[in-house]
Amino acid sequence: MSYAIIGAGKVGQALAKAFARKEIEVAIASRRPAEALAPVAKAIGPTVIARSLQDAVKAEIVLLAIPFGTQNEVAKAAKNWQGKILIDVTNAYGVVPEELDNLPSSIVISQAFPGAKLVKAFNHLPAETLAQDPKVEGGRRVLFLSSDDESAAGQVATLVERLGFAPVGLGALAEGGLLVQARGKIWAPLIFQDLFKKGE
Repeated sequence: MSYAIIGAGKVGQALAKAFARKEIEVAIASRRPAEALAPVAKAIGPTVIARSLQDAVKAEIVLLAIPFGTQNEVAKAAKNWQGKILIDVTNAYGVVPEELDNLPSSIVISQAFPGAKLVKAFNHLPAETLAQDPKVEGGRRVLFLSSDDESAAGQVATLVERLGFAPVGLGALAEGGLLVQARGKIWAPLIFQDLFKKGE
């Protein structure tokens, strides 16, 4: 399975650190050229590879760690999103629900990537927390995920486990997904909840 992180800000770098910690190869890209990201990737670890946006979106699983509203531009980087798993790490804080046609933000994101299997995950923790080792004494840090595609959610849960976190499924995007999606200037109840699951 190949992985790519789109977005090299605080959240994108935090995700890259999670991959580097487990020595899992991952591409990192943004709207900047790959050469500009090379020092960032090198500083994080040898398994983090700077790529162009066009190359990065060829991965089988793409983590979208970009500002909400820039998804259409990123979507154009691939000719076809069919069958890819897209992990939505965005937060639409400050975007009024009417601008989203009162839909969950992840459904709006999915509309920009036709054919992709979208899973909402990795967005409820601040970058500083996400970058930390998820293993704590007696347990692992929880990561929530939701999707309308059970198979894709299962594959992302496997990735979450590989990265050392404890996945907790919330169900469909229009139901459990709303628990981790900002609406206007209101944070959903599970955002910023730093929870731990006991045991291995």
